[in-house]
Amino acid sequence: MNALRLAMSLFLVVAPSAVWAAGTPAQSDEQSAVVLHLYGPGGPLPAMKEAAATFSKEKHLQVVVTGGPLPQWLHDAQQNADLIYSGSEEMMSDFQVALLGTIDPATIVPLYLRKSAILVRPGNPSHIKGLEDLMKPGHRILVVNGAGQRGLWEDVVGRRGDIASIIRFRSNIATVAPNSGDARKDWVDDKSLDAWLIWNIWQVSNPSIAEIVPVDDAHQIYRDCGIGLTTQGKTRPEAAEFIQFLQSPEGTRIFQKWGWSEHP
Repeated sequence: MNALRLAMSLFLVVAPSAVWAAGTPAQSDEQSAVVLHLYGPGGPLPAMKEAAATFSKEKHLQVVVTGGPLPQWLHDAQQNADLIYSGSEEMMSDFQVALLGTIDPATIVPLYLRKSAILVRPGNPSHIKGLEDLMKPGHRILVVNGAGQRGLWEDVVGRRGDIASIIRFRSNIATVAPNSGDARKDWVDDKSLDAWLIWNIWQVSNPSIAEIVPVDDAHQIYRDCGIGLTTQGKTRPEAAEFIQFLQSPEGTRIFQKWGWSEHP
């Protein structure tokens, strides 16, 4: 494979994080406005930002959302995190370890699902119709191995129960990125890549750079966005209310807008 950049672990990924504050805290002599600190990966970030903005306006408080690779926000989260969200169950498990047990496992709630998808260039110049096409010679595929997609391509292709399919798909992998943000940069910079196996939500948030070719149901893989309270967050009723808001009809509407679903 060319341009192989495997991440040895989640902790070695280095990429900028995005810090976004929803709401403007109104100060008074009697009481300071509530400020909640929420941390997690970049994939669910667009939906979390919109949800935080809506909740902040409704409750007259401020939710500061920081999204990106774990190493960029881990130190700050250890100091002030009220809530942690994830992009998969294995990612949430990693966060529990990294945050030294400060996430209460009893408060973790799986929220919404995202599904795997094949992203192609606008107009689909390679005429890719599905997963089977990516096993034919001549394609250059971009995959992610890390940050909620650890083993994703193998899970998708491996559902065939056929080692020959894995061999053919693997022979067409041109770039392995450590996280979705780096993969997006690879996709933009390397026009020779004609397919990108990733979550559907990345096309929803980047419609100008890719189109979606669905993965057929027999090979589809889903992983969820979840959220949990930290030890600090458990002392703040507004943090639990935010989780309830994410599960409300309005929270569902927001996440569906960004490509997430409750059911396959």
